[in-house]
Amino acid sequence: VDVVISLVSEHQLPDQDKIIAAIKEVGNVKRFFPSEFGNDVDRVHAVEPAKSGFEIKAKIRRAVEAAGIPYTYVSSNSFAGYYLTTLSQLGATAPPRDKVVILGDGNPKSVFNKEDDIATYTINAVDDPRTLNKILYIRPPLNTYSFNDLVSLWEKKIGKTLERIYVSEEQLLKNIQESAFPVNLILAIRHSVFVKGDHTNFEIEPSFGVEASELYPDVKYTTVDEYLDQFV
Repeated sequence: VDVVISLVSEHQLPDQDKIIAAIKEVGNVKRFFPSEFGNDVDRVHAVEPAKSGFEIKAKIRRAVEAAGIPYTYVSSNSFAGYYLTTLSQLGATAPPRDKVVILGDGNPKSVFNKEDDIATYTINAVDDPRTLNKILYIRPPLNTYSFNDLVSLWEKKIGKTLERIYVSEEQLLKNIQESAFPVNLILAIRHSVFVKGDHTNFEIEPSFGVEASELYPDVKYTTVDEYLDQFV
């Protein structure tokens, strides 16, 4: 085995220490991709219960580094299939046609990537020396939107102006505290993404990261604009 890509679920994240131990024992794995595929867990401003989940992923990163295992961490930001299918509306089954709830002021920029494209970029990175011991950020320019701009794009597509309901950060934090699992976790992650802007509130420095669409310009990724067309 040259490459190990872990895709374990949230509840199994701590168990990756067994994978780390096995990789260390065999000694011939050239690259390990721990189960990440979301926010950069070293650069989040999260509240509980999301904070604890991000901390588990960060702990796995430190264990990989301490073991001296060659790695790539994939920070793919938001899955289009999870967020864009409903425009991130809690409990919805399709994008809104009348009113839309926006967390915070809607100005921080977030990134939405189609799952197939995330997989393509990941496989491209497997034996690329440029991604060795780096974070691979999937942050294509055409998939980076503020929530306000995302709503405007959707309004343009359906030819209709939606009523925008803004939820303040203070109210959102209250909602998180008062909600049961898993709603509190979902809201806490969205607080990190849409209010704190944790996808884009830092520059990608060459010392720790690379950006996928810049490394692999030949990959024809699905844009947010194109993705939303199927719901019109």
